[in-house]
Amino acid sequence: MPTRSGNVLSWASDLDQKALDQAHRTAGLPFVAGHLALMPDAHWGMGATIGSVIPTVGAIVPAAVGVDIGCGMIAVETTLTANDLPDSLDALHSRISAAVPAGVGKGHHHEADIGAFIAANDTVTKAGLGERAAKQMGTLGSGNHFIEVCLDEDDRVWVVLHSGSRGVGNRLAMRHIEKAKGIMKRFLIELPDPDLAYLVDGTPEFGAYVADLMWAQEYALRNRDTMMNAVLDAMRLSAEFPVFNELRRINCHHNYTTKEHHYGRDMWITRKGAIRARIGDYGVIPGSMGTDSFIVEGLGNPGAYDSAPHGAGRRMSRGKARKTLDVETFKASMVGKTWQGGAAAKLLDEDPRAYKDIHTVMRDSADLARPVRHLRQVLNYKGT
Repeated sequence: MPTRSGNVLSWASDLDQKALDQAHRTAGLPFVAGHLALMPDAHWGMGATIGSVIPTVGAIVPAAVGVDIGCGMIAVETTLTANDLPDSLDALHSRISAAVPAGVGKGHHHEADIGAFIAANDTVTKAGLGERAAKQMGTLGSGNHFIEVCLDEDDRVWVVLHSGSRGVGNRLAMRHIEKAKGIMKRFLIELPDPDLAYLVDGTPEFGAYVADLMWAQEYALRNRDTMMNAVLDAMRLSAEFPVFNELRRINCHHNYTTKEHHYGRDMWITRKGAIRARIGDYGVIPGSMGTDSFIVEGLGNPGAYDSAPHGAGRRMSRGKARKTLDVETFKASMVGKTWQGGAAAKLLDEDPRAYKDIHTVMRDSADLARPVRHLRQVLNYKGT
């Protein structure tokens, strides 16, 4: 059950004071339309608390949405079972890495066929971001973005993927964040945190941001679909796998803004590290590397604005993880899984010890979403 602290309603049993203080600063903005909801995986983040659901009327905070607009999850359940997997998944890992470039700035050599979609966005065209958008469509990125092959309780094979709007989304976000900060300075508006700079509904700047925001969110959805199709094609083209079909596909954002109706009025709902979880909505809540993930069905909790957590949530910054964690223990936690073990030192900030316990997060989510599938990883691929 949630606990209330001022204008913040929190489902997080594991929450540090720094994150709660940050949430209070955001909740104190005059256009926040009700309480701010903190998810069980909440932790401090740039712009606003990661794992927060922020209802606003009349304005949006671009930095609260963040720089990876539309970041989210996609999962596909297949007709394959564990018995259909080869004894070694090393070849599949190599095929996935060949089909889906990963890492900072990585793109395809040939532009993706999305010319009309890219041209429809004036900002992307005028800023010279079209080529970047085309080449990075179907690419993973770095950090905590990943592709996994998993098994559920019935040994059914799932493919799970985490990514967003790549470099073009980042560039668009930064343009509007800086524009919002400039407006605050121009009108001498003082804020408890400069990253809470906002754009006011009805202004040209607001309209331009929302247009780019919706475009980047669609880009992120398409990017995940494109990568998922590439992974499934890599499996289908391999003689190691029998013929299989896709049973269901779940594609959901967890860094985005949309207009919804709550508590009797329309409002902008910014989910920064949270998924929509209305009754009947299906979502993906991943754990950290080497741990479990969950397919969930939303319970439509009104206090959470129909939301649920987006994952395990960090308990340790990337810098602290690299300074304090050891490679040997990290490798030991990944025994039995196919992954980039040779790059363990580069991936150390993704060590499960740097994240909250996913099972605690799920327990705290009991009134937000219902687990319908419990997934365990057998293959993990990340950008380095």
